[in-house]
Amino acid sequence: MTKAEIVEQIYERVGFSKKESAELVEKVFQIIKDTLAAGEKVKISGFGNFVVREKNARKGRNPQTGEEIRLSARRVLTFKPSLVLKNILNEDGGPTQDAS
Repeated sequence: MTKAEIVEQIYERVGFSKKESAELVEKVFQIIKDTLAAGEKVKISGFGNFVVREKNARKGRNPQTGEEIRLSARRVLTFKPSLVLKNILNEDGGPTQDAS
């Protein structure tokens, strides 16, 4: 789903104008981005948690040449879905594991 499709869904379901819907979506995403950039967790009840983690600098290896390289420290974004979302995703008869 794209941002434009989200705007369209808000327009159809809530009744805001397309301009209002687009502004709302932009503001929500901006708040989420600003919060994550500040290193804070974003928790959306019934959906999941977005968390920024710090990764330390470490040694790595170029897979093509085998040359050792230094990977710099960086921040990574992780998402952990809520139990509610996990249950919704698994209700529709998605892939199951065969015990054989």
